[in-house]
Amino acid sequence: MSSPTNNSGADSNKKAPKRRSPTAQKPAAASASNGKKSSTVTRKSAPKTTKAAAPTAKKSQGTPPPAPPIKKSTHWRRLFVLGSLAAVLLFGIWLVYLDAKVRAEFDGKKWALPAKVYARPLTLYPGKSLSAEQLRAELQWADYTRSSGASRVGSYDERGERWFIYRRAFPFWDGAEATRRLTVRIHDGHITELTDGQGDVALVRLEPQYIGGIFPAHNEDRELIKLSEAPAQLVAALIVTEDKAYFDHWGVSARGIARAMMANMRAGGMVQGGSTLTQQLVKNFFLTNERSLQRKIQEALMALLLERHYSKEEILQAYFNEVYLGQAGRRAIHGFGLASRFYFGKPLNELQTSEIAMLVGLVKGASFYNPRRNPERAKERRDLVLGLMEENGIISTAERIRAQGQSLETASPRRAGQREYPAFLELAKDQLQRNYRLADLQSEGLHIFTTLDPWVQHAVEDAAANQLSLLERRQPELRDQLETAAVITSVDGGEIRALLGSRKAEFFGFNRAIAAQRSIGSLAKPAVYLAALESGRYHWGSLLDDGPVTVAGPSEQLWQPKNYDHQSHGEVPMIDALARSYNQATARLGMQVGLQNVVAEFAKLGVEQPLPPYPSLLLGAISMSPLDVAHMYQTIASQGFVMPLRTIEAVTTASGETLSSYAIQGEQAYDPNMIQWLRYGLEQVAERGTAKALGQSFAVRLAAKTGTSDDQRDAWLAGFDNRHLGVIWVGRDDNQPMPFTGSSAALPIWRDTFKRVGVEPLLPASGLVNAAVDERGILLGDNCRGSIYPFLPDRLDSTAKPCEAAAQESKGKRSWLDWLF
Repeated sequence: MSSPTNNSGADSNKKAPKRRSPTAQKPAAASASNGKKSSTVTRKSAPKTTKAAAPTAKKSQGTPPPAPPIKKSTHWRRLFVLGSLAAVLLFGIWLVYLDAKVRAEFDGKKWALPAKVYARPLTLYPGKSLSAEQLRAELQWADYTRSSGASRVGSYDERGERWFIYRRAFPFWDGAEATRRLTVRIHDGHITELTDGQGDVALVRLEPQYIGGIFPAHNEDRELIKLSEAPAQLVAALIVTEDKAYFDHWGVSARGIARAMMANMRAGGMVQGGSTLTQQLVKNFFLTNERSLQRKIQEALMALLLERHYSKEEILQAYFNEVYLGQAGRRAIHGFGLASRFYFGKPLNELQTSEIAMLVGLVKGASFYNPRRNPERAKERRDLVLGLMEENGIISTAERIRAQGQSLETASPRRAGQREYPAFLELAKDQLQRNYRLADLQSEGLHIFTTLDPWVQHAVEDAAANQLSLLERRQPELRDQLETAAVITSVDGGEIRALLGSRKAEFFGFNRAIAAQRSIGSLAKPAVYLAALESGRYHWGSLLDDGPVTVAGPSEQLWQPKNYDHQSHGEVPMIDALARSYNQATARLGMQVGLQNVVAEFAKLGVEQPLPPYPSLLLGAISMSPLDVAHMYQTIASQGFVMPLRTIEAVTTASGETLSSYAIQGEQAYDPNMIQWLRYGLEQVAERGTAKALGQSFAVRLAAKTGTSDDQRDAWLAGFDNRHLGVIWVGRDDNQPMPFTGSSAALPIWRDTFKRVGVEPLLPASGLVNAAVDERGILLGDNCRGSIYPFLPDRLDSTAKPCEAAAQESKGKRSWLDWLF
C-alpha cells in the first residue's frame, strides 16, 4: 500500500501526465482492478521514462526540481481574489470616511449663518412726534398686513385717529418681548394715547426691520426653525409630494429608483429622479450637483449612513432648513423659514394652505416654479400639491377647492422688509470688525441691532432721486452723470440714521458717503469764524473788509480769491460775511486770526486728517468725505461734544444673549456757550443767507451752511435742527464742473428730506445775551441804540463802552468818503 504512494510522489516530478503517450496510459488504466499488479507495473515502468524525463530524476537527487508552470486560469483567479480583497478594503476605508464625514458635519454646526442686521425699532410713547403716514409705512416695511380689528399677530388696522396693532414677539438685545395688542391714537402729528389690554402704556417698541446680512462667500441665507415650529400641513404636504415612503425606507427607496428608471426609459431621457428626501438632503448638504454614477452611489451610501445615525425627525428638520427655495439678488434663500418671509412677508405659522402648497411646489425647482416670474407654472404646481394633500387626507375637498380658488399673491421682493441698504451695511460692517472677526460675523448667526432709521433713509433716497432727475431735466447733457451722497445723524447721540452712497440706493459698489474725497468749499468757513470768536478780538458785529485779497503762497505763487458774484462789498459785519459766504472777507479774517489757529480749530472740531496750513484752506480747498464732514458738523450740532459717529446699538447671539452694547462716547471739546455763539451765525445763513430757502420753507429756527468748490465741481449743504444733522453732496464722479451750487443742488435734497422726516426747531441759545453794536462795529453799553447781536456774557464787561463814549469815538473815526467830500 505504501508503494503506490511513493510512486505517486515520483510521478509528480515528471513534466506532466498529459505528455505521456497513450500506450503508457493504458496499462495504468487497465490495472485499476488489481492493486498488486498495478503496483508492479508501475515500478517496472519507472525506469522506462523518456530521456527528457531522466535529467529531471537526476536533479531531484541533489537540487529541488523547478515548480510546474501555473495554469493561466489559476493566475487570473488569484488576481481576481486579490483585487476583490483590495476593492473591499478600499470600499471599507471609503465607507468609514463617509461615515466620519456624515457624523462630523451633521453633529457640528451645520450651516454658516450670516449675521442678521436690523434697523432701529420704532419706539412708541405718548407725546412722540409721529405721523400716520410714517406709522403706516413702518408697519408695512415690517411685513404687517392690514386686517379688520387686527385680530391676528402681525396685523394692524386703522380707524380714523386710532390704530390697532397686534405686535409680534421679538428677542430685543435687552430682553425678549412677547406678542402684544396695542391701541395708538395719533392727533396732529403726535401720539396722544397708547394702551394695551391692561391699560395705559408708557413705552413700547415694534420689532425692527431686517435691513441685510453679513454673508459668507456663498451668500447663503436662512432662518433656522425647529420641526415643531413648522405647520403640520407643511410637513405632511412635503412628505406626500416629495417622498411618500419617507418614514418607511432606510434612506434609499428601491421602489422609487425603479419607478424613476421606468419613467426615464419611456421618456428617453432624464425626466424623473428616484431620490428620497434623505438623498436630497445629502446631495444639497454634502455633495455637488455633478451628475455621475459615482456621485449617485456616494449619495445613496451617505443617505443610508445618515439614517443609521439620526432619527427621521432630525433629518427632516435639517431638510427644512437646507432646501434651496429662491434667489433675492445676491442672497440665496434656503429653508422654509426664510422662504416664508421672502415670498409672503410673514413667518411660517401665519401661512395659509395655498401658500404652504406653493412653497412645497418650489422644492422641485425654485427657479422654474418662481411665482413672480412664472405665475402660471407656479399656480399649476401649487394646485397639484393641493390635490395630493386632498388625496392623502391632509385637507378636505372643500379646503382644496377654496385654496385653489385663491390667486397667487406674493409680497414685493423690493419691499423695505426684504431689501438691503448697502452703503449703511458697509459702514456697519467696518465698525463691527473693530470688535468681531469677519468669520464670526459671517457664520455665527449674530443679531446686529443698528441705528438706521428706515423712515429717514427712505426720505433721503426719494429726495435725492427726485432732485437729480429734476437737475438733469434742466441740463439734458448731464443725464446720468450726476451723483450724490448723504449722511444723516442724530444730534444728541451721533447715531447714523441714514447713509446714501449713490443715487442708486441699492447699489453695491463705490460708497461715496465714506470713500469719496471731495473739496468741501465753504463748509470750511465755520472753523475760521469759530477761531475768530475764540480769539476774543471779534464778535458778530465786528466789521470785516471784503475788498480784494492777495496772499503770497509758499512757492511765491499769489492767491487771489474772489467772491462768487465777482464783486467786493466793502466793510461788512462779520455775521454778513458768513451768512452771504463772502470769500474775500473770510480769507482776510483767517489770515488775521492765523492759519495755525484755524488748523487747530479743525482738529478740535474732530477732523482727524492732517491739514496743511495753506491760505486756500480757509475757503475749503481740502478734500473730505461726506462722513468726515458730518463728523465735524456733529460737534457743532451737539454743542461742542466731539463723538464718533456710530452705526451699532448692540450685538446678540442667535439665542438672544447680549455680547456687547454701545453707549455714547466722546468728550466735551468746547464750552457749549461758545458753540451756541457760532450757531447763531449758521442760523443767519438759513434765515437770510445762502441757505435762506430753508428759512422760507420751514419758518423755524434752523442752522445750515452751503458749500461750493472751485469751478462748481462740488455742491454741499450741511444743516441741522434739534433732532437731526444732515450733510448732502452732489457732484460728478469725473470731477468735472457743473452749473449748480450748494444752494441749487444740495439744499433741495436736504429740504425735501426734512419735509418728510419733520423738523424740530432749534431751542433758543440759553447761554448768550443780546447787546447793541454801532455801525462801526463797536460794542455799546446797556440801553444803547444800535444793531443787536448775541454775546457771551463775559465778553460784555470788558469791551462794552458807554453810549456817549462810543458815540464820540464813532465821530472821531471818519471814513475816506468824509475826507473826500
